[in-house]
Amino acid sequence: MKLSINIDHVATLREARGGLEPDPVTAAHMCEAAGANGIVCHLREDRRHISDRDLRLLRDTVKTKLDLEMAATEEIVTIALETLPELATLVPERRQELTTEGGLDVIANRHHLRDVIARLRERGIQVSLFVDPLAGQIEAAKEIGADTIEIHTGAYANARTEDQKRVLLGDVRDIARLARGLGLGVNAGHGLNYLNIVPLRAMGDIEEVSIGHAVIARAVFVGIDRAVKEMLALV
Repeated sequence: MKLSINIDHVATLREARGGLEPDPVTAAHMCEAAGANGIVCHLREDRRHISDRDLRLLRDTVKTKLDLEMAATEEIVTIALETLPELATLVPERRQELTTEGGLDVIANRHHLRDVIARLRERGIQVSLFVDPLAGQIEAAKEIGADTIEIHTGAYANARTEDQKRVLLGDVRDIARLARGLGLGVNAGHGLNYLNIVPLRAMGDIEEVSIGHAVIARAVFVGIDRAVKEMLALV
């Protein structure tokens, strides 16, 4: 299982003071040096953390893989077509949310998403759709031309009881198996940490996980290098 690190929370800390530090681009370089397989950033419409300048510098300097999380809006699609990340992960976006809440409704938005996917793929950008672990959404993702799905693991990560975790983990496992059977790449992310990641590593159908908050929070105490290496040892 591969590990990509989301560096949005480094930018969030920078924006809390409106200054220049800490620099998310430097954090990305340190994550790569520690062994991360990719870097994830989310260029939001309101630019609350990652900025256009951050994205340009990341594109110029990331040596592994750059995964741009993005809403399927004309402005952000145009930026993606100019920046050319290796992967574009389409996510829902609401201004009031603290972080991405829930997966895309691929079924309801299939026509628009199909057009966006075609435009991105025409420029050589692979496309992933961030979806809840629901069979209908996975089948729709395949139908409209996605390369990969990223399973939203928030419900599993936030489960309060062991019985809930077991059921929700089973949902993730079943959907990962379905997606692989359809020929889709399978990533997973949201709310994953140093404890709840362990059961996922046994799922051979999940190729990559995207983790941000847990690693950056750990880095406050032990540094980015160690925080990334500890997570790599688990995945």
